[in-house]
Amino acid sequence: MIGTAKAGLDISITGLGCKAPDRVVTNDELSQYVDTSNEWIMERTGIRERRIAAKEEALSDLALPAARDALAQAGLTGADIDLIIVATVTPDMAFPSTGAIVADALGAKDAAAYDLSAGCTGFMYALAQAYGMLAGGLAQRALVIGGDVLSKILDWSDRSTLVLFGDGAGAVVLQAVPHQGFLGFELGADGAGGKSLWLPGSGSRFFEDPERFVKMNGREVFKFATRILVQSAEDILAKCDLSIDDVDLYIPHQANVRIIEHATRKLGVPSEKVVVNVDRFGNTSSGSIPLALADALADGRLWPGQLVLMTGMGAGLTWGSALMRWTMEAAA
Repeated sequence: MIGTAKAGLDISITGLGCKAPDRVVTNDELSQYVDTSNEWIMERTGIRERRIAAKEEALSDLALPAARDALAQAGLTGADIDLIIVATVTPDMAFPSTGAIVADALGAKDAAAYDLSAGCTGFMYALAQAYGMLAGGLAQRALVIGGDVLSKILDWSDRSTLVLFGDGAGAVVLQAVPHQGFLGFELGADGAGGKSLWLPGSGSRFFEDPERFVKMNGREVFKFATRILVQSAEDILAKCDLSIDDVDLYIPHQANVRIIEHATRKLGVPSEKVVVNVDRFGNTSSGSIPLALADALADGRLWPGQLVLMTGMGAGLTWGSALMRWTMEAAA
């Protein structure tokens, strides 16, 4: 699925916030749980540390401070929001949705609120949905949250998954703006690859002894990721009659430094245009891209008028890209 922005209506991000747990877990600490080392992890992933939620911390505990910061930056309150989408595979519980929990805490009494599941691509799907709701006149101001606490569903004796993931959340406010914001979106899914990254026993399907931990075929996911990050980016650029040379900042899903380097090399993006923070946060799933956006803004790498390309991929297998002209000033 691919499409460009609706003519005559400019919608953009007007507020941005993020939150990661306080606990920092280094590669050396992980060696207490599995047979690994800092050198082994760095060579294969580029990750040196990640944030891990405390036992009592749930997704909403990360989503709420991120949302409040995004609202404050946009000059809004929860009561001003009429749509809340939380992209996650680790909600507080199956129901009520984390979206509804967040809406209540923010005082967004009239907002439609729900959760969206698209693996690590969830934030990109949620952005596209929120854009569509605003463009269609069903909402005026949307709050999109992407976040996960994957540490809760990892097997801490499985080196292949434990070293990759971390916890975190990011939030953005979407509303109409005077000048161009989002230019287009490209989304897709390939369910045939679902068993390459899945959580058997987490729903209504019966499994014998499912364990309820993340299962991943790392080789297949790597092959998919390196292909789809490039393809999705090229497709949305072509649809918008732009080239990779027009892009000022590229924000790929923060899964693995090797995947990012492969994609940027194939696309021809110079390293100075690429945002990378997976080394400090690990793969935070739906929190990945908003956390990277927040880092770029804080570092002074984002300013109005820049062309920003974001591309995600994840369980499903899913993928998605968004292309936009950045319109928001950095906070003073």
